[in-house]
Amino acid sequence: MSLEYALMNDTSWQSQTDWQTPDTPFMSFAFWQALAETGAIGERAGWLPIFILVHRVNDDTKDAALQPVAVLPVFIKSHHRGEFVFDHSWAEAYARYGLDYYPRLVTSVPYTPITGQRLWLAKGERLNEEIIKTAIAGVDDIAQQVGASSWHGLFVTPNLASIATTSMPTEIDIERALAAQERGVESAPIAMPIFERQGCQFLWQNKDLLNDSQPFADFDAFLMTLKAKKRKTIRAERRKVAEQGIICQRKIGDAISDADWKAFYHCYVMTYAVRGQQPYLTIDFFMALAASMSEHIMLAQALDASGEIIASSLFLYDTPDSNSNNDDSVDGDVNNDVDNNATLYGRYWGALGEYDSLHFELCYYQGIEFAIEQGLASFDPGTQGEHKLVRGFIPTTTHSLHRIYDPRFVPAIGDFCARDRMHMAQYRKQAHEALPFNADNMPAFDTLH
Repeated sequence: MSLEYALMNDTSWQSQTDWQTPDTPFMSFAFWQALAETGAIGERAGWLPIFILVHRVNDDTKDAALQPVAVLPVFIKSHHRGEFVFDHSWAEAYARYGLDYYPRLVTSVPYTPITGQRLWLAKGERLNEEIIKTAIAGVDDIAQQVGASSWHGLFVTPNLASIATTSMPTEIDIERALAAQERGVESAPIAMPIFERQGCQFLWQNKDLLNDSQPFADFDAFLMTLKAKKRKTIRAERRKVAEQGIICQRKIGDAISDADWKAFYHCYVMTYAVRGQQPYLTIDFFMALAASMSEHIMLAQALDASGEIIASSLFLYDTPDSNSNNDDSVDGDVNNDVDNNATLYGRYWGALGEYDSLHFELCYYQGIEFAIEQGLASFDPGTQGEHKLVRGFIPTTTHSLHRIYDPRFVPAIGDFCARDRMHMAQYRKQAHEALPFNADNMPAFDTLH
C-alpha cells in the first residue's frame, strides 16, 4: 500500500471515514462549517480553500477506491489578513525585483493564532513522514497550478514542524532548480526546503510546582506562587474593577442567551471600530458556534452598576478527553484532578468604553479562575502581549513552516528564518528571566520548548 493525494474543493471527504477528534476546538468540523457558511472563508473573503486528501492505494491492484488517511487544508490568498505570522517584508522583496508574491498558499485556522495539528487524521492513523511528504506534494501541485510564490503552515505543532523540516532537503542547487523551472511542467520539479520560523506566546499553566506540580486549588493558591510585589499588583487591579461598580460573571454553553450574544458582538465590534476597521467575523458566525459547539464555549461578562453589559470576553475550551487522540500531547503522570491535555483558549474581546484594569480581569483573571475550576491544564490567552508575562503566563515557542518556490529567493529567506529563530530564542530566554514567580515555583527554561 502506498499513499497518494487528491485535491478537493468541497468537504465531501468528511463522510468518507471516521476521523479522530481534533486536538483543539478550532479544527472541529463545526468550527470550519461556521466559517464557511457565514462567509469568513471563501473566495469573497480572500480565503479560498482547497483540501488535500491523502489516501492509500493498493500497489498490486492499483485500486482507485479512496482509503482516507489525512486531510490538509490549504487556502489560496492574495493578502496576509488574519494570519498573525508576518511575511510582508518577503512580499516587498519580490516587488523590488518586479515579481508578484501573490497568490500565496496558507495552511492555518483562519483568524486564529492557536497552535494545533493542522491536519485531520483518520482514526487509527498517526502523523508520520510519509503522510507529510504526500500532503506537501499536494501543496506543490496547487502552487504550480495557481502560480503561488510560497506556502505557509502557521502555528503548527512541534511534532509537525520537526517532521516537515527534516523530511525535505535543507539546501538546493539553485542553477539546477532554475533550469528545471524554465523547462516547465514537463520536467520533474526540484524539491524546495521547508524553513521553520519560531515565535513566542504566553501560556498559563495549572501547575503548582511547590505542591508536587498539583493543579491549583483556587486563584489565591496561584497568587501565592508569585513574588509579593506581583501578587499585590494583581489584587490591586481586581479591586479597581470592583471599585468602579463593575461586576464580572461567567456563563457557559446553553446558559448564554441570544441577548448575551448580541451584547458580546456589540463589544467585539467596538475593538475594531476604535481602529477604524471592520471585524473579520459576523454575529452569524458566533451564533453558529453557539448552536453547534456550545459545550466548548465560555463567556465572561462585565456589568455596570445598572446591570448593563459593558464588556465581554469569549473563550473556547477543550472538554474532558476531547483531544485524547492528539499524537502531539506530552507524556506525563496522570493527575486525577486535571486533564493533562485540556486547554482554555481566550479569543475574542471587546468593551464599550475605557475601564481601569477591566481588560486584565475579563481576559486573564476570569480565564485563570475558570481553568482552575474546570481542571484544565493550561490557558492560552492568544497572541502577543508582554503584559501577560508579568501575570504568570509563561513564554512558549510557536512554530510556522515556509516553502518558497522561486529558487532565487530561497537562500536569503532561509538565512532570514535561521537568524529569526536565534533572535526569538534570545527573546524567550529574556522573557523567562522576567517571570514573576518566586524561586520555588520558577519553571525551568528548558521545559518551555
